[in-house]
Amino acid sequence: MRSRFDEQLTLLHKEMIEMGALCEEAITLVTDALSGNTPQAIGKVATITGSINQMERDIESRCLKLLLQQQPVAKDLRVISAALKMITDMERIGDQAEDIAEIIPYLDGKIIDEKIHIKEMAEATIKMVTESVNAYVKQDIEMAQSVIAYDDIVDRYFDKIKSELIELITQNQGKEYGGYALDLLMISKYFERIGDHATNIAQWVIFSVTGVHKEEPS
Repeated sequence: MRSRFDEQLTLLHKEMIEMGALCEEAITLVTDALSGNTPQAIGKVATITGSINQMERDIESRCLKLLLQQQPVAKDLRVISAALKMITDMERIGDQAEDIAEIIPYLDGKIIDEKIHIKEMAEATIKMVTESVNAYVKQDIEMAQSVIAYDDIVDRYFDKIKSELIELITQNQGKEYGGYALDLLMISKYFERIGDHATNIAQWVIFSVTGVHKEEPS
């Protein structure tokens, strides 16, 4: 019975890695599109987010079966409960990547000035998503804590981009770049939210190992 349970847990870990990889791919595609590369990427994001949504349902079903058909010990119960929370955050990451993809056509093909650090912010969020899922699979508290700390870097990028966009509007008297700057601000806000979801995932990793969630009293 336990060997069967361990097999199912292994499959759960595999599916979590696949779902995290899809989230990473969606963010990478919109980042490429922001750089003016592969315009087909925008349409592909919707397909990927559809796959992410399906994986959320599949993983949820697997977790519920593990809870109902087996008798998990406390540690296993935490791992399964954390997975149920994490897939919600991963699904939202996919949604926000798609939200970014929907804004990109309104940029009218403008290449984003290198002085505006959206690409760097996007790469930082990709790092957070990848490492938060890896931390879950490895049950690595230190990696999870590093993801949580890294969110400060993403937040600083957001503040920096706001300042850069204000300067862009000021230099161009706001005539041509007002709507453009607003679109870039929305995109950077979505990246910030992706970072927040990766932080949530990392916090649930710590819970799965220790039984303590950050929002709970220790």
